[in-house]
Amino acid sequence: MIDGHIYQDKKAVYYTLGCKLNFSETATINKLLQEAGIRNARRGEEADVCIVNTCSVTEVADRKCRQAIRRLHSQHPHAFIVVMGCYAQLKPQMVAKIPGVDVVLGAEQKKDLLKYLGDLSKHNDEGKAFTSSLKDIRSFVPSCSRGNRTRYFLKVQDGCNYFCTYCTIPFARGRSRNGSIASLVDDARKAALEGGKEIVITGVNIGDFGQTTGESFLDLIKALDDVEGIERYRISSIEPDLLTDEIIDFVAHSKHFMPHFHIPLQSGCDEVLRLMHRHYDRALFAHKIERIKQLMPHCFIGVDVMVGTRGEKQEFFDDSYQFIKSLDVTQLHVFSYSERPGTKALQIDYVVPPQVKHERSQQLLDLSDAKTKAFYRQFVGQQMPVLLEKSKNGQPMHGFTPNYIRVEVANRPELDNHIVIVKLGDLNEVGDALIGEIME
Repeated sequence: MIDGHIYQDKKAVYYTLGCKLNFSETATINKLLQEAGIRNARRGEEADVCIVNTCSVTEVADRKCRQAIRRLHSQHPHAFIVVMGCYAQLKPQMVAKIPGVDVVLGAEQKKDLLKYLGDLSKHNDEGKAFTSSLKDIRSFVPSCSRGNRTRYFLKVQDGCNYFCTYCTIPFARGRSRNGSIASLVDDARKAALEGGKEIVITGVNIGDFGQTTGESFLDLIKALDDVEGIERYRISSIEPDLLTDEIIDFVAHSKHFMPHFHIPLQSGCDEVLRLMHRHYDRALFAHKIERIKQLMPHCFIGVDVMVGTRGEKQEFFDDSYQFIKSLDVTQLHVFSYSERPGTKALQIDYVVPPQVKHERSQQLLDLSDAKTKAFYRQFVGQQMPVLLEKSKNGQPMHGFTPNYIRVEVANRPELDNHIVIVKLGDLNEVGDALIGEIME
């Protein structure tokens, strides 16, 4: 057992790649280390500990992880470096050989981080990896942490049982599991006591909530809606086949859930969806969009789309593009397919050339930009409540309306984490926000 006093006045830096869930978990780890006496390193200080929380959704993500580790080792040559997250779970031995790495922790081990820090003595040889097999990844590590802005991120679920052909997440995160509604409601209450006004509900496949406890996602959001002090909830991302009409109906009539959904589509072509082993067809997806817009015409809907997956012939992409164009959605999160070792997608013969992937991606990004700007312009001249976030160096403050329109206002530091009424004007120069005027 390590004496906790050895960590007093030690300094740490954190580097996180990937999804909102990773950022939530890093914030929880940060809090854990601070309670042990390890403070955050200030700018220019050399750290004693470096924590890298990795992503492995694409080969680009893997490369960024390796680059981040090497950069931190260069900046903090004497620091004890810990690497965790999806890349660490999938490629532990490869990560352990990166110069400077001391410990690699898998999905089941990261909850016991302090045990692996020891006395922070660096290893002279390559790092040591501690991981578990897929069947042994069973723990649910709770997390409800404030990000670097105003909102909190509440982790309600981890892992995935879907095994889509292109995806390694089930191998990196394990099977679907979750906390209890009672414990998650308690986490939300604590966030409210700390002054939190908005919570983003996160997880790997949150609509699958209940695999551990026998509860349901609908039951969860009903319970969260009654927590006093939290004024806004957002559902980060939910699979279309798990986004039931009952969930949509509840959000439309709830007290605190915002008219904002993020729904992964991946492809608007049924042939490609079958190749991906997705759990729905485009008719179901279209129904969900129509249902949302019927009940919440002003709702912001973000959609994940993958381009260039194996098997996506030109006619399949064209079919997908036209379908997406026809949808009343607000924004597309577009990313290119990246081959992942061990996935079933590698068995599909047709390979899309990189240049074609790039061209298809740009087509969808242009479509997304047009849809987002058209959505924003519907609300010019209206007055809406905006939760403001602090800015740096006197720059304009930003915040979001209930339906996730990004708004830019003059800097008023005293209004950080306050909801104010703002009159919405035209798009700013960059085109990523509406210029607003705070109504006194």
